[in-house]
Amino acid sequence: MPQALEHADGSWAWVVLLATMVTQGLTLGFPTCIGIFFTELQWEFQASNSETSWIPSILMAVLHMAGPLCSILVGRFGCRVTTMLGGVLASLGMVASSFSRNLSQLYFTAGFITGLGMCFSFQSSVTVLGFYFVRRRVLANALASMGVSLGITLWPLLSRYLLEDLGWRGTFLVFGGVFLHCCICGAIMRPVATSVAPETKEYPPPPPETPALGCVAACGRTIQRHLAFDILRHNTGYCVYVLGVMWSLLGFPLPQVFLVPYAMWHRVDEQQAALLISIIGFSNIFLRPLAGLMAGRPAFASHRKYLFSLAFLLNGLTNLVCAASGDFWVLVGYCLVYSVSMSGIGALVFQVLMDIVPMDQFPRALGLFTVLDGFAFLISPPLAGLLLDATNNFSYVFFMSSFFLISAALFMGGSFYALQKKEQGQQAVVADTLEQDIFLEAKDGPGKQRSPVIMYVTSAGVNKHLWGCPASSRTSHECLLWPKAVLQTKQRALGWNSPT
Repeated sequence: MPQALEHADGSWAWVVLLATMVTQGLTLGFPTCIGIFFTELQWEFQASNSETSWIPSILMAVLHMAGPLCSILVGRFGCRVTTMLGGVLASLGMVASSFSRNLSQLYFTAGFITGLGMCFSFQSSVTVLGFYFVRRRVLANALASMGVSLGITLWPLLSRYLLEDLGWRGTFLVFGGVFLHCCICGAIMRPVATSVAPETKEYPPPPPETPALGCVAACGRTIQRHLAFDILRHNTGYCVYVLGVMWSLLGFPLPQVFLVPYAMWHRVDEQQAALLISIIGFSNIFLRPLAGLMAGRPAFASHRKYLFSLAFLLNGLTNLVCAASGDFWVLVGYCLVYSVSMSGIGALVFQVLMDIVPMDQFPRALGLFTVLDGFAFLISPPLAGLLLDATNNFSYVFFMSSFFLISAALFMGGSFYALQKKEQGQQAVVADTLEQDIFLEAKDGPGKQRSPVIMYVTSAGVNKHLWGCPASSRTSHECLLWPKAVLQTKQRALGWNSPT
């Protein structure tokens, strides 16, 4: 069927932006309402806290871990079809879950199938937004992220209203119809005319392979293309970032799952308990764009990693206040302060990764990051459920959350500071060596100029160049490690050749 291609930055791009906002609200906002059904599901199936916690943990884990699979589908079928496929899967998962007779069936339907569909719809909608907006891409992403806050605000209110009249089974059935709106949003995402011509290269025919070895080789190439294990090995900053965020995610999602049961455990009215999550979402509508604007200012560019760590530290300290008291107004204050730290984390999580990893390797680094984070989301709620079953005290869940968040913040902040000091020390040594080498070059004269190997390493640790060095001397002991700015100074002083 012939398709008319839309143009970037056109009038239809704003319609796609609205569809993306709705999609993000339906997908990323949905996991926050699972806590509304926690007590109902626990009573229905006579399950422990740990067993019930596997439902939101599987949902959030699949939502993050299926990112590479979504990228493959987008490359094969396009964003439009992938978004609509995700809406169908999410709807089927919720409809099937309304007929579940045990928790195992809920794990597969409401957890795996719904999470997979939500991942396809969310990530493909974000991808198509990058094609539709070029000049106003930052503004478009900021406006689209408001859909998440709207979803966090509205999902708990809708869940509480439907739960009272229809029960959890009827509510899940209605949710199946709500997720079909992702198909409507996907239909709006028409193909975009891009200025990038398809790359045509001729490659020699590959050597014959047996079917088994060919499959293994194809899987290895796919993993290498979408998951940046090489960056994890060689980039210390990226390693610190991934480990720190993974450790923090063992505690970060717990308030969203256990806040409503915790409030009801302290005899807070069910309507007021559901309102607490909506307060967090409503505050994020205003705080998240504000945090994004502040993080994008040049004055904060060199301090974003420390602000990111500070946001996790504030989040952990806030959970300590929540664990100390279960009064409704204390919990309202907790939700407001929690929203501040949550907005800071949401605004900085990808920006800090962009500061650490070069943009040409960002998609691979993000793919590995989301997969590893999915494992943390999978473990966190059941681990808290085990603690709750052992102690029968919700306060220990928030203490556990604070421990992971505070320790992760201290680890990341201290590690980033140590890496910065190490880099500054190396630059100071290089500057002294350069000054001495320039003096020796001037003393020996131009006829005896040496051409050492110059290798500069950026903060990402991936750019390496040889500076006017013949092949015969690349293994000599005259190799120096110099920053790029120092190399330019030496080039002007000694008239060296350009980097090869």
